Amino acid sequence: MRKINTFWNWFQDNNQTIKNLINETPIKQKQTCYLLNKRLGYYCKTLDFMIVFPKKANQKTELIITANGNPEYFNQVIELINNAPQLKHWKFTAFIQPSQNIDNIIEGLDEPYIFQEITIKTSEIKFLPLDYDINSNKLDIIIYLKNYNIHCNTKTWQQAIYIILQDLLGEKSLCQNINFVQLAKMPKQAVALIELYELQLYIDTINSN
Repeated sequence: MRKINTFWNWFQDNNQTIKNLINETPIKQKQTCYLLNKRLGYYCKTLDFMIVFPKKANQKTELIITANGNPEYFNQVIELINNAPQLKHWKFTAFIQPSQNIDNIIEGLDEPYIFQEITIKTSEIKFLPLDYDINSNKLDIIIYLKNYNIHCNTKTWQQAIYIILQDLLGEKSLCQNINFVQLAKMPKQAVALIELYELQLYIDTINSN
């Protein structure tokens, strides 16, 4: 608890500087982020942070604490956020939350992801379940991509799909519910496949049975 208090005491003393970071020079931004990362590391070196600046003047700046999908450190994230101070202009969040707008995906209006030579939209991706482990409550899935083939850079595709899944499910749900992801080329007849935006609903359904 002492390390938690030490971190938040430092954060409160410096919260205005961090809040105004977006208006600072790149050098000042780098210095402040370095200090914030160092202070967070005193509590737990495995944790990282993200700062989301408000788009409107009346909105709060958000500090997200993430374990980078490592379940061994989920409790540290939760404990830190549970002991966060009440600051007028700040919102504190445990884990990276789902950020995709499902309605836009359904309408095909979602923004494309661009990774090196890959351009892909969530609305263009489908999946099928492979296996479900009732002991771990984790799911193996196969993801179908229209531009995927055996000559693709598999590592780049895997990284891309991880980011898309995290944006769709959130950090915690992705880690707790997905065990293995296999990539495959979209078949010409894709009627039996499930839209990727329905993955969280599918997970909730099988976990409730």
